[in-house]
Parts: sequence; structure tokens; C-alpha cells
Amino acid sequence: MLEAVRDFEAATGDARGVKLAGGIRSSKDAVRYLVMVNEVAGERWLDPALFRFGASSLLNDLLLQRHKLATGAYDGADYVTVD
Repeated sequence: MLEAVRDFEAATGDARGVKLAGGIRSSKDAVRYLVMVNEVAGERWLDPALFRFGASSLLNDLLLQRHKLATGAYDGADYVTVD
């Protein structure tokens, strides 16, 4: 998909965005995708106008990771909403 939007912009000059959704549950997964976007489509796509995540469970993991950085301890899943 990233190659397709990159090639489409090269051919037409019209940049299209990509929104990934589903199956992205952890911060590690998100970082992997960000690296992939940078390597395949280029740094330009690391912009909310062209690349987004649509994964609510990822938000929960990001909140848990942020809290761990602030406090030094991991919290349980009940620290964030499940739905």
C-alpha cells in the first residue's frame, strides 16, 4: 500500500494518505510501522495529513507506556479503559 501511494504521487503529483487500522495493539507495532513508512514512502509521509493509525487498543498501550515513563512502574490493564 505504501509503495502504491508513493508511486501514485510520483506519477500524478497527488499525494494520498494512508490510515492503518486493526491489529496494531502495541507501541512496538506502531514503531515498526513508522519505520516502514519512512523507509518505503519517505519521511514526508510521517505527517498526520498523510499517515495515521486507527487503532483504539494502541492508545491504551501508549497510555500505559507513558505512565510507566512517568512513574517507573507498569500498571495493569485496568489503568485504562477497555472499550
